[in-house]
Amino acid sequence: MKITFMGAGSTVFARSVIGDCMCAEALRDSTFALYDIDAKRLEESRVILEAMRTTKGGYGKIECYLGVEQRKDALRGANFVINAIQVGLYDPCTIIDFEVPKKYGLRQTIGDTLGIGGIMRALRTIPVMHDFADDMAEVCPDALFLNYTNPMAMLSGYMQRYTPIKTVGLCHSVQCCSRDLLNDLDMADKLEGRKELIAGINHMAWLLDIRDKDGNDLYPEIKSRIDAKIEDPDFHNKVRLEYIKHFGYYCTESSEHNAEYNMFYIKSKYPELIERYNIPLDEYPRRCVNQIEGWKKEYQELLENGVKDHERSLEYASRIMEAIVTGNPYSIGGNVLNTGHLITNLPENACVEVPCLVDGYGVHGCHVGALPVQCAAMNMTNINVQLLTIEAAATRKKEHIYQAAMLDPHTASELDIDTIKKMVDDLIEAHGDYLPEYH
Repeated sequence: MKITFMGAGSTVFARSVIGDCMCAEALRDSTFALYDIDAKRLEESRVILEAMRTTKGGYGKIECYLGVEQRKDALRGANFVINAIQVGLYDPCTIIDFEVPKKYGLRQTIGDTLGIGGIMRALRTIPVMHDFADDMAEVCPDALFLNYTNPMAMLSGYMQRYTPIKTVGLCHSVQCCSRDLLNDLDMADKLEGRKELIAGINHMAWLLDIRDKDGNDLYPEIKSRIDAKIEDPDFHNKVRLEYIKHFGYYCTESSEHNAEYNMFYIKSKYPELIERYNIPLDEYPRRCVNQIEGWKKEYQELLENGVKDHERSLEYASRIMEAIVTGNPYSIGGNVLNTGHLITNLPENACVEVPCLVDGYGVHGCHVGALPVQCAAMNMTNINVQLLTIEAAATRKKEHIYQAAMLDPHTASELDIDTIKKMVDDLIEAHGDYLPEYH
């Protein structure tokens, strides 16, 4: 069996996912094909993963493929393809995504999923992923594409609608959602044996139902505890608790992400909201710098002290591959096309995050029904942007980029239409060759 990792220079994540595969008897004897366009990062990953393979008993083998000219060989004959690329990296593209909008008074926290940052990230990533799909159609047409790259719904949705490649989008925020909520509210005694239902869209999927091991609804107790946390000046997960207060339900992704997915919290006319809700502006660039420096230090320590044994993580990838290979069913929260209206009050061409059954035949999205109307409405404010960004990528029409930005909740709450269009033009120019030509 062959498992190909696209963007294997993301060493920390490659170590986690491929390390998970090495922990699974059904996967450990695979050929792990590492692909990247950066020779130094690829070599760092090879060194770490070879050391990890040794600690795990020496099963399987690792192959490395560098650059576009070796991409087809990396993919050839693959059974599974894991995608974790970042087109344009932190420098220059993430810097552009933050600094150009800042000139127009538009501030962001993460900028990788929605907002103007998410739009631009999608537009520079989709052409690369389409090239992957073309290669896969030729050399591994039956492989399952497991996408971890953000913006999840835009990229997975494009692959699912405009390529023949079987694609599922994966995000660890589903696994962590209820655990983090209960821990934050000092309800850790309710963790064991809990049952939950989560559905919506990536980074804004809703914890629709949560019950303890005896079947008791936990939301009444959750709601009784949120005000004290929201009023705590040192607590940093306030936006999601506000969602419970005003919309009735908790959502999957962190407050620093969700602060920029709506029109409520990052407002130049209300600067006091930033401190009140502990919203970390420019968080993603800061995080990138810290991660880059942290990895340099960690890599040196690994070289000096050796690689520690890896314990299987919560990431879905290895569990999905294991379920397909063995035929033993496994349940995940996955990003799939809303074909057949898995969520009845969201569009069929939207990429939704729903419970999925994985078995020997692949990944099957499960029917959820209708979301609470207010939750569907919140999701639609994001889906509008996602669908228009995908339309821009598919048609290469600049007007759809303008429209995506104009309909973005945060952008539209801060800027007028003319300013939005000028900002988009500046971003396109600043990205240069990282974007295809739009007309």
